[in-house]
Amino acid sequence: MSSSGLVLIFNAGSSSLKFSVIDPDSGRESLDGIGDALGSEQPVLKWQYDGHKHARKLDAGAGHGEVIDFLVGDLLGELPALKKRLIAIGHRIVHGGEHFSRSVLIDRKVIEAIGECASLAPLHNPPGLLGIRAALEAFPQLPQAAVFDTAFHQTLPEHAYLYALPYSLYREHRLRRYGMHGSSHRFVSERAADLLQKPLRETNIISAHLGNGASVAAIKGGTSVDTSMGLTPLEGLVMGTRCGDVDAGLLMHLQESLGYSPERLNQLLNRESGLLGISGLSNDCRELEQAAAEGHRGARLALEIFCYRLAKYIAAYTVPLRRVNAVIFTGGIGENSSWVRERVLHWLAALDYRLDTEMNERMRFGAEGAITPAGSPTAMVIPTNEEWVIARDAAGLVDGENG
Repeated sequence: MSSSGLVLIFNAGSSSLKFSVIDPDSGRESLDGIGDALGSEQPVLKWQYDGHKHARKLDAGAGHGEVIDFLVGDLLGELPALKKRLIAIGHRIVHGGEHFSRSVLIDRKVIEAIGECASLAPLHNPPGLLGIRAALEAFPQLPQAAVFDTAFHQTLPEHAYLYALPYSLYREHRLRRYGMHGSSHRFVSERAADLLQKPLRETNIISAHLGNGASVAAIKGGTSVDTSMGLTPLEGLVMGTRCGDVDAGLLMHLQESLGYSPERLNQLLNRESGLLGISGLSNDCRELEQAAAEGHRGARLALEIFCYRLAKYIAAYTVPLRRVNAVIFTGGIGENSSWVRERVLHWLAALDYRLDTEMNERMRFGAEGAITPAGSPTAMVIPTNEEWVIARDAAGLVDGENG
């Protein structure tokens, strides 16, 4: 990688566009920001450069293209030295199906394949394409890379990724489990090997990425062998507004007995369930912890179900790994909620996990390290850095193309 080159990262959501400029060698951010509430009456742009925070309102209805136009014309226009150092643009794309087992440089065929996967990640792939098209127009001279959440999990064996449905549904329609959060699981597994002072190929990790979206992965020697998310980001753990695992018969009951349409089911399962649905209060773990401490039964129940479900998945993933070197907590909740980590390890007591309370309380706001004492199986907190993974992959692809 070039020690002087920088990579511009785009992470597009349905109503947001995060961006950052990263040194792929060190992971240092020069600029980061977000366009939020895009498409609404009050979109806003916030950014930070050289330790100074800024914000401005955008015109009503402004979208991804307007954010990129402002970034190129105003922000980077005022920082010509930074703009001159850009060597590539990296895009986080949630779903690549079976098309992609690694990051790739973007061309017409890649864009078409991302579009084909849009139905599997309807909240993420379409805005990802918007970001790609806007960036291609704004930066036609720069190579652009797509980094897929699903790519890391393309190493799952058949017995882990196939559903027990007629095999023809997989053969003809590629209906299978794909998994998400691959860049995060990959980053923390590599970092865990460093902290454990073991070669990655000899390190077995259970990685729990816990945020508004949440997933857990079994990683054997740096390779994903099982993960909780499935065909879409809906399967697996309880999440902020997603239900995770449910009985498929429940969905038929909702359709046949309560008259739920497919559209209503989608809204229920993806946006009204999870921590929000159980608590009836919020999908924000911080708010729920505060409410639970004040006696709110729904908040306490939502958090307990969240931790219990996660502990069951962690215990299950000892099966494919056999030997576990560490359980990793990452993501916004995993990195900052000492309460969640404590309850998960409480449920894992049958596997001899014990908690170092003092170390657990220290692990927040970017801290990393073990939260278990000597003599206990190891559990650790490792802050994730998906943007750095994207920057490294994009820079590596450019280096490969150049020679």
